[in-house]
This record gives sequence, C-alpha cells and structure tokens, in this order.
Amino acid sequence: MGEMDGLTVTECTKCPDLVACRSQIVNGVGPADADILFVGEGPGAQEDEQGEPFVGRSGTVLSDTLRDVGLEREIVRITNCVRCRPPDNRNPRKEELANCREYLEKEIDRVDPELIVTLGKVPSEHLLGRSVAVTSEAGSLVDKAIAGKPRRILISVHPAATLYDRSQTDTFVETLTKAAEFTTDTGGQKRLGDF
Repeated sequence: MGEMDGLTVTECTKCPDLVACRSQIVNGVGPADADILFVGEGPGAQEDEQGEPFVGRSGTVLSDTLRDVGLEREIVRITNCVRCRPPDNRNPRKEELANCREYLEKEIDRVDPELIVTLGKVPSEHLLGRSVAVTSEAGSLVDKAIAGKPRRILISVHPAATLYDRSQTDTFVETLTKAAEFTTDTGGQKRLGDF
C-alpha cells in the first residue's frame, strides 16, 4: 500500500482519489536535520507538477518572508500533511490525512526539529488534534506529543492567506519572525528560554 525510504515516500496507493489525479508523490524538501519544519496541507497544481512543496504563489510568499526574517529556505524543511494533490485543490479528507499520518510522523521523528510551524488550519488541526481558529491563534506556541516525543508547534496562517487578505501579512511575518528566533548565528544554539 505504501513504502517509505528514509524521508521519501516512494510508493503509495492508500488514497484512490489522490492516486488517480496525482502526477507524482510530493515529498518534503530541506535538510534532514533542520531545526524548523514547516507543515502545509497538501500539494497544489504546481507542486504536483514540480514535485516539491510550496513552489507556487504561496511558496513565493513563504520564501520571501523567510528571507525577510533572516531564514533561508535552504536551511528549513518543508513538507505537507498529504503528499498527493487532492482533486480540484479541495482540502484533504479525514481518511486521506489519516492514511498519510504515518509518513508525516516518521518524517517528524527522523528530522527531530526544534520547532514545527503549521501553515494554515488543516495542518494545525491535524497535528494538534483539535479545532483551531488560525487567525486568532497564529503565533501561539503549543506543546504536543507527536511521534512519541514532546514537540513545540507554532501555529501560523497559510501564506496564501496573505494573498487574499492583506491584513494577514503582518500576522504571517510576526509568526515567522518568532520561528526565526529559534535559531541564532552563534553555532545554532537554540534560544528556547525566550519563549
């Protein structure tokens, strides 16, 4: 049904609807030992085509904002809750999220990030296991056990929210600024005491 080699899902047929419309499985990108792991919902059309998460308009917003807050995209890891594009860009269904959860947890376990940043409602609710009012909870840090270990999760609005609602831009920038504070230029020492 599904096969994972390291951080890469090489084969999966768990979700017939997604398998039928995907071009390829879109795995996470970035260092396997990144301090920060960004988790989105699922691939869109451009991600499905290029085989990389966040390469469309939302990806440009994410990359630009990362740069603006002092993080390069190359030093963070970016992945999604589901690795195959849902048809018509619909939200992934509960069973699709559940089918892909094992892959996400294995990735979190192997990367072992200091911080997980959830980009939008779907990944926030999926990882926290509760209803999340993303616009009011953006910037909140939450501790949650995932893959058998306590994890620090930072809730963020989705970068696309800034494209449709300019008032979300400040919220997004503030949240990523908070994420950037997790790393410093002094040998990668974490400043967890600041939180």
